Amino acid sequence: MAKRDKDTITLGSGKLYVVEFDSETGIPADTVIETEDNRIGWIKGGAELTYTPTFYTAEDDLGKVKKRTLQTEEVTLKSGIMTWNGKALTKLVSTGSSTEASGKRTTKIGGTGNYDGKSYVIRFLHEDNVDGDVRVTIVGQNTSGFTMAYAKDAETVIDAEFSALPSDENGTLVIIDEEIPASV
Repeated sequence: MAKRDKDTITLGSGKLYVVEFDSETGIPADTVIETEDNRIGWIKGGAELTYTPTFYTAEDDLGKVKKRTLQTEEVTLKSGIMTWNGKALTKLVSTGSSTEASGKRTTKIGGTGNYDGKSYVIRFLHEDNVDGDVRVTIVGQNTSGFTMAYAKDAETVIDAEFSALPSDENGTLVIIDEEIPASV
């Protein structure tokens, strides 16, 4: 009988890192991505990874023969960003710019002529000292825009939804790395 890998129960949230993607060098090492400069902000509401395949099924009229093929795949990574600044916002929109002068940061968003076409490595890191860390990595862009609600009784949380793009020649949309603790 084959030995079964240890299943884990994942509890808790994590950290969200965003760094510009360079297709020539690929996805950087964990130590390059997971720095304070690349943390987009503290998150609220965790993160949610969604994988959605679309299939086409060819079938005869009597239901005797059937063939199915995968047509498309979509991966999204959603997270709520609770602490942010103008620099973080420029990673959420492809038409944003941020400048600093005289103790003031000015962020401008909009204008289709300002589209920068940048893609980002988005890394969600769930740290677990018992069962091992889990890293969810995609290359993509925030494609849902954002809403900033200022309420008297709640913090402003920016909900970002990053849509994955292929990160390599194989068309990989998401990479999930699990640390495997040594057996006890």
